[in-house]
Amino acid sequence: MTIDRKLFTLAMAGLLVTSSVHATKLQDSIKVAMPELESLYLHLHQYPELSYQEKATSARLAMEFTKLGFDVTSNFGGYGVVAIYKNGAGPTVMVRADTDGLPITEQTGKVYASKVKTLDANNNSVGVMHGCGHDVHMTTLVGTAQQLLINKDSWQGTLMMVAQPAEEVGGGAKAMLKQGLFTQFPIPDHILGLHVSASVPAGKVAIAPGYALANVDSVDITIKGKGGHGAYPHTTIDPVVLASRTVLALQTISSREVSPLEPNVITVGSIHGGSKHNIIGNEVKLQLTLRSYNPEVRLQQIAAIKRITKGIAMSAGLPNALMPEVFVDETQSIPSTYNNPEQTLRVQASITKVLGSDNVLKSEPVMAGEDFGLYGLTAHQRPITLFWLGAVPPKLYELSLKSGDTLPSLHSSQFAPDYPLAISTGVHAMSQATIDLFKP
Repeated sequence: MTIDRKLFTLAMAGLLVTSSVHATKLQDSIKVAMPELESLYLHLHQYPELSYQEKATSARLAMEFTKLGFDVTSNFGGYGVVAIYKNGAGPTVMVRADTDGLPITEQTGKVYASKVKTLDANNNSVGVMHGCGHDVHMTTLVGTAQQLLINKDSWQGTLMMVAQPAEEVGGGAKAMLKQGLFTQFPIPDHILGLHVSASVPAGKVAIAPGYALANVDSVDITIKGKGGHGAYPHTTIDPVVLASRTVLALQTISSREVSPLEPNVITVGSIHGGSKHNIIGNEVKLQLTLRSYNPEVRLQQIAAIKRITKGIAMSAGLPNALMPEVFVDETQSIPSTYNNPEQTLRVQASITKVLGSDNVLKSEPVMAGEDFGLYGLTAHQRPITLFWLGAVPPKLYELSLKSGDTLPSLHSSQFAPDYPLAISTGVHAMSQATIDLFKP
C-alpha cells in the first residue's frame, strides 16, 4: 500500500510530528490514509482464504509491510507474517491480527460480497467468508503500522506487527510460537490485539481488565454397549440409553459441581448412534465443547466428565473393556484470554484520549475463544490486552434496540460491519495505545 507521499515525506522530516500525538493530528493523518485502507479491506474481504490456506493473504500483507519499510519475514508458523521496525532504543510492542476466513457462503447482499469457493481440509467444496472480522483486523494492522511510521518521532523502540494464520481452528498462535516467535524475534514487552464486535456499534470500543475470552476444549466421547435386536432390549446394554443418561448427567457438572461463582459451559453439540429403527447398536458418539475462564475449572470439567461417563457405564454392568472413551483434542484446545490489568488500564486511557470517554465502553467476558491468550502464557509471561472494536452500523444498532431484533452475530453469513467507521476507529485506538506503550 502506498500512502500520500507528500504527507509521508513531511512526517518523516518531523514537520508533522511533535513530542506527542494529538488526537486532531492523528485524525487528520488517518483521514488521508482511509481511501487506500478501504481499498485494502475490500480486496481482503472479497478474497478470503480458509485456515492453513492463507497464501495470497499472507503475500499481500507482506507486500504492504515491505513497502512501509519493515523488515518482513513471511511463511512463519504456516502463512504467518512478522514485520519488524526498529526505531531506536526502547521497549518492543507487538500488535497482532488474525488472517483466516471461515467456510461460510456470504449472504449479505453487498456488492463486494465474497464469491469465493474452495475445497476444505476434507475435500468438500465450501464458500469462504470473512465472517469474523479478520479483514477488519488485518486492515487495522496495516493502518496502525502506517500511523506509527508517520508519527515515529513520538516513540522509540521496536514495533512488531504479527499477522497470524489459522486462528479459527486454534492452531496459528501455537504454530508461530513453536517456530520461535519469541526467540527468533525480539521478546515483546507489551502485546496488543483487537477483535470486532457484533454487538457494539461502530465508532466505539469496549475494554476491561481481567478475563476477556474463554478456555475452549473439544471433547469426543464414545459410549459403548452391547447391541442386538430392538425387540429384545433385555438381551442388550443399549448405548443410546447410556448416552442419553450421560448427556443429562453432564449438565450437573456446571450446576452442582463447579462453584456458581466460576462461569463455565458444557455443551453436547453432536450425538450420533444407531443405524436402523429396530437395531440396538454397539456405540454412540458425542461431541462436546467446554468453556470456562479459570484454568482449574477447565481441569475440573474434564475430570468430572471422565468420572461420570465411566460411572454410568459401570452402573449398566459393562465390563472394563467396554468403558467409555473420552478424548480431549489438545490440538484444538485454547486458553482463556486474560487482559493484564495494569497494561489494560493504560490502553483504555490511551484510547479514551482519541475517541472520548463516551466511545469507550466497559466490556464483559464472553464464552467465545481466541488463541490470542497463548501469547501471554509463554515462559516470558508478557502482558497482553485485547479490546473489542465496534462493527455494527450505528443506525442498525439503534433499530435493534427499538425493535428487539437480534443483530447478525460473528460467524453469521449475514454479518456486514460498517467497515469504514470500524477501521478508522480501530486505527485511531490501536495507534494511540501502541505509541503510549512505548513510553515509560
